[in-house]
Amino acid sequence: MMRNVYDFNTLQYDSQLCSGCRMCTIVCPHQVFEQNGKIAELIHPKDCMECGACQLNCPTDAITVDSGVGCAKAMMIAAVKGKKEPTCGCARP
Repeated sequence: MMRNVYDFNTLQYDSQLCSGCRMCTIVCPHQVFEQNGKIAELIHPKDCMECGACQLNCPTDAITVDSGVGCAKAMMIAAVKGKKEPTCGCARP
C-alpha cells in the first residue's frame, strides 16, 4: 500500500516494495519506521525531518522523500547561521 504523508512532509512509502532489510529502521534518526514481521511499517510519519537517509539506504526504492526541504533544511540553515533553534512549520506544540 502506497502511503503519502504530504500533509506533513514529502515522505512516501510503498510497503509492497519492502524487502525487510531493516535499513530504514536503522538509519532513521526519529524512528519513523518500525520492523513489523518481515516488512517495515511507517509508524510516526509526522516525525520525519526529510533528511533522506531512509531513501538513500533502501535497496528496493520503497521509500521516497524530497530531502532538503522541511525540518531538515531548517536545521541545516540554522546550523550555518549559528542559531540555536531551527524554525520550520512542522514543529509540534
